[in-house]
Amino acid sequence: MLRLSTQIHKWLALVVGLQVVGWVLGGLVMTAIPIERVRSEHHKASFQASPLPAEGLVGYAVAARAMGIEPVEATLRSTLRGPLWVLKDAGGATHVVDAVTGRHVTPLPATEARLLAGTQYQGKGQPAVPRWFAVAPQEAGKPGPVWRVDFDDAEKTSFYISPETGEVVSRRSDVWRLYDMFWRIHILDFRTGDNFNNPLVIAMAALTLPVAITGLILLWIRLGRDLKAVLARRRPG
Repeated sequence: MLRLSTQIHKWLALVVGLQVVGWVLGGLVMTAIPIERVRSEHHKASFQASPLPAEGLVGYAVAARAMGIEPVEATLRSTLRGPLWVLKDAGGATHVVDAVTGRHVTPLPATEARLLAGTQYQGKGQPAVPRWFAVAPQEAGKPGPVWRVDFDDAEKTSFYISPETGEVVSRRSDVWRLYDMFWRIHILDFRTGDNFNNPLVIAMAALTLPVAITGLILLWIRLGRDLKAVLARRRPG
């Protein structure tokens, strides 16, 4: 039993040892950093959008006809660009319509994107020149085109801005990126960071189990030997 347990423990530990270290280190990072800091909530400016006017707005049906769609979902929202209808069609595509004029909302220019990002930011950083992404990068966590506005604060905060509503759709920083790296190591999904049931993490967990079991067996045997040695030394000669 001792020889078999030692061999299993030694060779499997070589395979899973680094990943176990990654799991422990990742768990430490993810528990030590408050999730609010990861989400950059301390850089979220506190303000309230203007209330929606009681009259003078077009209905969602008028807005939908202007876009030539039949919405399955319609939401009237008060945004920094004024009241907007956010319409979703049967295919899941989103259409944003000015609730005052009934016209399709054109994407923000760079200057306005920078201004609205600064309005929604709290901190000492200054906004840089916005970067346009026709397809949102993976870290944005949202589909579609976005503006990215970086701030020169200590955490290198980035705001991803909706080109239609002008709202921040996601906040990222070097703290988030560090957290995300360890999260991917933790779940062994380096492509998207979303699938924590992937075959690799299941296989690694399955290999780690016998390492733990054989480690307990070896510990039990070692403790038993040490106990016998202590008792033998205490016996009268």
